[in-house]
Amino acid sequence: QVHLQENGGGSVEAGGSLRLSCAASGFTYTYWCMAWFRQAPGRPREGVAAIDSHGRVDVAESVKGRFTISQDSSKNILYLQMSSLKPDDTAMYYCASRDLALCVWARGHYNSWGQGTQVTVSS
Repeated sequence: QVHLQENGGGSVEAGGSLRLSCAASGFTYTYWCMAWFRQAPGRPREGVAAIDSHGRVDVAESVKGRFTISQDSSKNILYLQMSSLKPDDTAMYYCASRDLALCVWARGHYNSWGQGTQVTVSS
């Protein structure tokens, strides 16, 4: 069973940076996709960035050029480097995984989810 644990959230002023991490345990997939989603109060959960086992990366238009997704396969850790943060980036950020090397933004396609880490950006 896959367990995902996010860390790195916090409060930052607009224009600042944060790096989120997601530690995966029990992760034995050969082909996979791991993604970051976020959910702000009163809004649907949306995909932010994703990476698959072939190294293909997809980033949402709203964060393109500001957020970077990466992974350390030796440590089974997924990262999200966030720069030039805006108040609109304020949300709970979730890590998710699926056992298929095809990243999609539909949350129902992901097998496992972390508990989330809060990011708050003040103006």
